[in-house]
Amino acid sequence: MPQLEIETQRVSFAEAFRFWLKLGFISFGGPAGQIAIMHRELVERRRWLSEERFLHALNYCMLLPGPEAQQLAIYIGWLMHRVWGGIVAGAFFVIPSIFILLALTYVYAAYGKVSAVAGVLSGFKPVVVAIVVEAVLKIGGRAIKRRAHLLIAAASFIAIYFLHIPFPLIVLAAAMVGLAGVRFWPQVFGAAEKPQATKAETESEEKLEDALPLVIDDHATPPAHTLPSRSRALKTLAVGLTLWLLPFAALVAWRGWGSLHAQEYRFFTQAALVTFGGAYAVLAYVTQAANSYGWLMHDQAVDGLALAETTPGPLIMVLQFVGFMAGWNNPQGLSQTTSAVVGALVTTYVTFLPSFIFIFLGAPYIEALRGNKNLTGALAGVTAAVVGVILNLALIFGAAVIWPRGLTGGIEWFALVLSVLAFVALYRFKANVLWVVIAGGALGLGRVLFFG
Repeated sequence: MPQLEIETQRVSFAEAFRFWLKLGFISFGGPAGQIAIMHRELVERRRWLSEERFLHALNYCMLLPGPEAQQLAIYIGWLMHRVWGGIVAGAFFVIPSIFILLALTYVYAAYGKVSAVAGVLSGFKPVVVAIVVEAVLKIGGRAIKRRAHLLIAAASFIAIYFLHIPFPLIVLAAAMVGLAGVRFWPQVFGAAEKPQATKAETESEEKLEDALPLVIDDHATPPAHTLPSRSRALKTLAVGLTLWLLPFAALVAWRGWGSLHAQEYRFFTQAALVTFGGAYAVLAYVTQAANSYGWLMHDQAVDGLALAETTPGPLIMVLQFVGFMAGWNNPQGLSQTTSAVVGALVTTYVTFLPSFIFIFLGAPYIEALRGNKNLTGALAGVTAAVVGVILNLALIFGAAVIWPRGLTGGIEWFALVLSVLAFVALYRFKANVLWVVIAGGALGLGRVLFFG
C-alpha cells in the first residue's frame, strides 16, 4: 500500500470534520488571516501536511478566480480524504458565515446601525489588522527564499499600491518572471539552501517530529485519487454543470427569467468567474453594476464590506450582503425578508460553487506536476507577489481602522492599542485566534456600553 494512504489514516475523517467545522467559526481576518490560521493549525500545530505541500496548494489557489482561502481548504480536504473531504472542508468554511452574516444583515436592514453591533465591530477590526500583519510576516518569511523573490514581492507591492495595476496582471507577470528565472538564472531563482540549524533547533525539531510525525510529507507515494484521470475530469465537469443548471431551472420556473433572483443567479455566476484580485476588486465591480440595477447604494456597499470583514469566512461573503439588500430593496411580490433571504442564498451558492469545480478539476494535475521545476518556479514567483499584495491589503485596512478620518483626522487610539495588543498575543504568545477575536469584540462592546 502506498505510504501516503497508510499515513493519512492517522487523521480520521471525523477528526478532520471537527477541524473544518471549527475553522468555519474562527476564520477571521480575510484571506491573509485565514491562510495564516490554516498554516498555523495544519502545518505547525497538527502537522497534517508539510510546508512545501501547503505552499504548493496555495500557489495554485492564488491563480484561480474566487476566494483563495476557501479553495485552499477544499484542496487540503480533498488531498486528505478525497472528494468528500474537499466538500466538507469547503462547505464548512462558509456555512457559519452564511448564517452569521444573514443575521447581521437583517438587523442592519430592518433596524439600522445598532450601537451594540457597531461596538462589537469596532473591537473586531483592530484584531483583524493584527491577524493580517502576522500573516504578512509568517507567509513572507517562508515564501521569500531568495533575494529575487524579495524583489518580486517589492515590485508587486509597488505595482498594486502606487500604480494600481490589476492583480491578475501582477500574478501573470510574477509567474512569467519565476518561470524565466528557474530556466535561465537557476542560481538566482533556484531553491535556496537551508541554513545549518543549531543544536538546540535540531533537538527541538526532532522532538516535534517524534511527537507529531507528518501525515502528508514531500516524498510520499501519491494515492490513486490524486492522479490525473480524463474520465474523472469529465465526470467532475458534468456534475458541476448539473449543480449549476438544476437550481437555475427551478428558480426560473418559480420566479421567471426576468425576475430579480434569476438576474442575480446569472450576474453573480459571471462575477464568480472574474473575481481575480480578491474581494476588494470584485466589490468595486459588483457595486458599479448593483447601482445601475438599483440594487443598493454606495454607502450600503461600504457597510456590507465592514460586516463581511469582521465575520468569519471569506471576505467575498460581502456579495451575500449585496444579494440580500437587492432582494430587500426589490421584493417583487414577496415579503421583504423572504426576497432578501432568497437573494442572499442564491448569490452565495453561485459565488462558491465554481471553487469546488476548479479544485476537483485542476488539483490532480497540479499534484502530478509538483516536482516540475518550471511549474515550481512560476508558482514561487506568484507566492512572492502575493506577499506584496497582502502587505498592500494590510496597509489599506490598517489605515482605514487606525486613521478612519484620514491621516490628518487623527489616530483612533483604541484601535491602535487593541491592534498592538492583539498582534503581541498572536505573534509573541501564540494565543488562540478565536479567543483574541472574542476578546476584541467584548472590549469594543464594553467601550460602547460604558463610555458611549
